[in-house]
Amino acid sequence: MKQLDLQHAFAPRSPLRIQARPDLWLEGDTKRAVEQGRRRLVVAAAAFAFAFLVLALRASEIAVGGSPGDDTAARSAGVNAASFERADIVDRNGVLLASTLPTASLYANPARILDVDEAVAALMGALPGLDQDEVLRKLSGKGTFAWIKRGLSPAQESAVHALGLPGIQFQREQRRVYPQGALAAHIVGFTDVDNQGLAGIEKAFDDELRRLAIEGEGPLTLSLDVRLQQVLRDELAKSVAEFRAIGGTGMIVDPKTGEILAIASLPDFDPNHPMAGPDEARFNRATLGVYEMGSIFKVFTTAMALDGGKVGLVDGYDASEPIRVARYTISDSHAKSRWLSIPEIFIYSSNIGAAKMAMDVGAEGQKSFLKKLGFFRPPAFDLPEVGEPIVPATWGDLTTMTVAFGHGLAISPLQTVTAFAAMVNGGTLRTLTLLRRDADAVAPGTAVIKSTTSDAMRALLRLVVMAGTGKSANVPGYAVGGKTGTAEKASAAGYRKDALLSSFIGAFPMDDPRYVVLVTLDEPKGTKATYGYATGGWTAAPTVARIIDRIGPLVGMAPRASDPTDPTEAAEALLPGDHAVVGSTLASLSAVP
Repeated sequence: MKQLDLQHAFAPRSPLRIQARPDLWLEGDTKRAVEQGRRRLVVAAAAFAFAFLVLALRASEIAVGGSPGDDTAARSAGVNAASFERADIVDRNGVLLASTLPTASLYANPARILDVDEAVAALMGALPGLDQDEVLRKLSGKGTFAWIKRGLSPAQESAVHALGLPGIQFQREQRRVYPQGALAAHIVGFTDVDNQGLAGIEKAFDDELRRLAIEGEGPLTLSLDVRLQQVLRDELAKSVAEFRAIGGTGMIVDPKTGEILAIASLPDFDPNHPMAGPDEARFNRATLGVYEMGSIFKVFTTAMALDGGKVGLVDGYDASEPIRVARYTISDSHAKSRWLSIPEIFIYSSNIGAAKMAMDVGAEGQKSFLKKLGFFRPPAFDLPEVGEPIVPATWGDLTTMTVAFGHGLAISPLQTVTAFAAMVNGGTLRTLTLLRRDADAVAPGTAVIKSTTSDAMRALLRLVVMAGTGKSANVPGYAVGGKTGTAEKASAAGYRKDALLSSFIGAFPMDDPRYVVLVTLDEPKGTKATYGYATGGWTAAPTVARIIDRIGPLVGMAPRASDPTDPTEAAEALLPGDHAVVGSTLASLSAVP
């Protein structure tokens, strides 16, 4: 058996096996020709395989509405998927203010358009809002990429997709959306089609919003409370309509932390379509506008004089006659034509008394105090839209007197609220913020008046609402205090008596203020119900009252039945030890419109 196997193993190969490899028997040119043919067949097979792979990839790209080449064109047009990364913006309670959603944008490759006129007609039918001449120009161009429309809705995308037009493709992008609409438009701001921040928080925190999104750190949380924002905007809009004002603004602030809880400016706009309205609608009156705030400045004048020891609550001034300086006359709107105590000057909003008080402090002392409040420079703030104060070029006696009651120096409502908060929170000036602060953190600030001066100011502000020009701002149970302000608007021809800026700024509860509220109406008109008056006491003060009445329950603050309703008792509660001084001035007080 083993012998047979060895014989088989060493037996000659059969002719059949020799014929299976004829090249083994070929030599010379014939052999080289066969090998070259074989190589050509291998190359041809590889080429066919590659072609089929490319066709398969192309079919896949067409199915999803794009192609590698088109993506390159889109990137060359400035589209970068990473640039769309942007974190959400939410209010202090997590309510969504801004977010990013996937969307489709439409572009064309003019080189692949078969019939330009047909394509234009079809696109106009699917997207009627397009500019026909512009589309025609783009589709007739010689380039390989042209945007047709950015940020299509799903319905628009479906309508264009159904056309099946060669050379018309979609680019996947992301679109910024604002679910609250116009509610906080001036604060949140908006972006362009490439998700670049153009205004508000979107612009100021453009890099931060991208970083938060890329690093997955969550949303940017603002100090705003959407509930309070809704109340503020709603009541402000009602008053603008009722008094036929050309606009208005309002703010709600926590004076202890410096957090802005609500801020509104009317007219406003929808940040989802920011360019749809007039330019005026995008102007933020609260932070960018600067105005002469009128008698609200008497808060700062009185605090300045009390804090510097120039006057005490027992002091006063003769307000029986107007003050004449050159060709100017300073008089009182609610003239008592007699000597007035400091509390009466404040309660009755006496221009004469405020002017004399400022003169006792002096121009340099006045400028130093107002500078300390931040009135001579733009405030540091979280928005790019910040107004610059208009400060008098010269500061003589007349300027000293007029600035004392809010004429001659223009500041923003933002600056007004910042300074007022310091007057009632114990004397600490804090930079206001739109970012939520940690509840356990101590808000930074600078002492600008003594705590005892702040105590006195809270008492005087409460008396204004109980017995003075701010009675319309009173809300039972909330111990509201505040100050009216009415200023004639300046023009090239001088001050216009028919164009007022009417304001009221208040806080509550005055024994321990938790909220400061400002409302300003631009050129309100008197009504039958106001007897034709359009001043702050008749227009802005009742608006603040409605706001406080609505937000109190929202923030869990029930009206207190124990709050004094008598001015003398209120003075006793707010100024123990000095109540006799203040109370002695109240016998002659009466309601003043």
